[in-house]
Amino acid sequence: MSSLLRIVRFTRSLAPLYTAIIIASVLTSVAALAVPFLIGHATDTVAGALAGETPTGTAVRAVVLIAAAVLLAEIANTVISNVGGWFGDVMSNRMRTILSVRYYDKLLHLPQRWFDSEITGTIVARLNRSITEVTNFMKMMSNSFASMLITTLAVLTISAWYAWPLTVLLLIVFPVYVWLTSLTSVKWQKLEAQKNEQVDIASGRFAEVVGQIRVVKSFVRERGELEDFSRRFRSTDATTRAQSSHWHRMDVIRRAFLNLVFFAIYVIIFVRTVQGAFTLGEMVLLIQLMTMAKAPVESMSWVIDSAQRAIAGSRDYFRVMETPVDPRTAAMMAARPEGSRDGEADGAAGSAAALVRSVPGAPVVAFRGVDFAYEDGEDVLRGIDFELARGEKIALVSESGGGKSTIVNLLLGLYEPSAGSIEVAGHPSAEVPLDQLRSRIGVVFQDASLFSGTIAENIAYGRPEASEQEIVEAARRANADAFIRRFAGGYEQVIGERGLKLSGGQRQRIAVARAMLKDAPVLVLDEATSALDTKAEIQVQKGLDELMAGRTSLIIAHRLSTIAEVDRIITLRDGVIDEIGSPAQLAASGGIYAQLLDLQSSGDTRRLARYDITA
Repeated sequence: MSSLLRIVRFTRSLAPLYTAIIIASVLTSVAALAVPFLIGHATDTVAGALAGETPTGTAVRAVVLIAAAVLLAEIANTVISNVGGWFGDVMSNRMRTILSVRYYDKLLHLPQRWFDSEITGTIVARLNRSITEVTNFMKMMSNSFASMLITTLAVLTISAWYAWPLTVLLLIVFPVYVWLTSLTSVKWQKLEAQKNEQVDIASGRFAEVVGQIRVVKSFVRERGELEDFSRRFRSTDATTRAQSSHWHRMDVIRRAFLNLVFFAIYVIIFVRTVQGAFTLGEMVLLIQLMTMAKAPVESMSWVIDSAQRAIAGSRDYFRVMETPVDPRTAAMMAARPEGSRDGEADGAAGSAAALVRSVPGAPVVAFRGVDFAYEDGEDVLRGIDFELARGEKIALVSESGGGKSTIVNLLLGLYEPSAGSIEVAGHPSAEVPLDQLRSRIGVVFQDASLFSGTIAENIAYGRPEASEQEIVEAARRANADAFIRRFAGGYEQVIGERGLKLSGGQRQRIAVARAMLKDAPVLVLDEATSALDTKAEIQVQKGLDELMAGRTSLIIAHRLSTIAEVDRIITLRDGVIDEIGSPAQLAASGGIYAQLLDLQSSGDTRRLARYDITA
């Protein structure tokens, strides 16, 4: 239950709603407890009239008034329970909002390494499942647990007044029943975790397949994907059978014990009534009270079942929430939106960091003896050392997998070097908050990575506050304005998920416009035109030339003509810098760049492809 208590602490801003729900539960319990007393009194009144002890007219008036009191109690119960239910619904939805926003906020600030080992669809499935299970349980508990607890305590007190053996038996049945139920917890939760794992994997694959449906259809993999999806869900059948068998075996034992104890309770009530210790009304009162006490006991298995699901879900939730974040996200996380600040601190939030200013005369970017390895593998970069001066254009060239994109990822702070340091504007990048670091860098990736929504929204993604005029100007400079205006919706044209309604060249020109509007002093081009045909490449390249004008640029090149226009070229071989020099210097050095020129002259496209180079 510590996980559930942690959820309560995590959402402590909901305390007013919790209080309202508890008050409603108390009033509901009072109204419910009044009914057995009223019916018991009516029973004694009727018995007295039948025995001739009470005049018939008096008895009729009395039972009518009692019936009216029962009606009022039931109406009060109905109204108050629905008011409490309304508060419970609001609380549940608010809790879902808080937990979801906190989860999303956490995901946005987790290091890239964490995402490298996760499937996107699984992350989403885990969010939906865990939060749904937690909020459903908390809603159920808030609407019923308090009233059940109050009613049970009241029944114990009242039964002790009439006959203490009844209270003793009730005090035995509650803990024993809960103990028998808890015996199933360890095995049940283990089996539930196995089911959740398979469902999360299948759901993750489902999302992945939907996102790559063209690939699935092109390779005729519909049947294979369906079989894999079905296999994972079918595997949960055996787990569910074992889980359910264990649970229901224990339920038989629990209910048998419960029935034996209540057999003893009813025997005591009936015998003592026959012996004259109780009136008929008191007998009816006690039977109703015992029925009220039995209901929460019988529902205990359902409560514990829901609690176990919620505990499993909360563990998955907090497993993500406890993942360490990069300390440089402190300033970013300090500005979380409302609903994401409730509950426990992640240890990263703090006051917003002061703006880091450039050191006069320092290089814009500098790599100082940088080594890097993914996880615990072999280093993919070793001793990387170079500087990028203001306004300089540098191209990175290597074989595929030679470390070019890794250098870009390190510059963007997506990963941390295992040795050495990276400086930006004269400051170690490790000391620069990530939002400030990335605000200085504009990126155009090989994959344009657009979002669903309008063209204008995608261009303004890095500057949401940009005016319409600024968006249009960026598109014009990116050589995109003409094709945008040909759409029926113009800049408000919805482009679909990942921009699928656009051609590759159009997507890249939107990406170039997005980088232009961001107007960062450092530009990174990560093979920005390598996936395009010649015509689209020329169109995009015009936009890139406009974008690079006056900027410090780091280019992962794939066209020799682009490489020839840069200030310096850095060639990488097996993760180590092989050469650094101007295109003219390296053309005569006999190194990688000179070899590429020779390959281009000979038309050896196969060997050029090893370097991601097209002639």
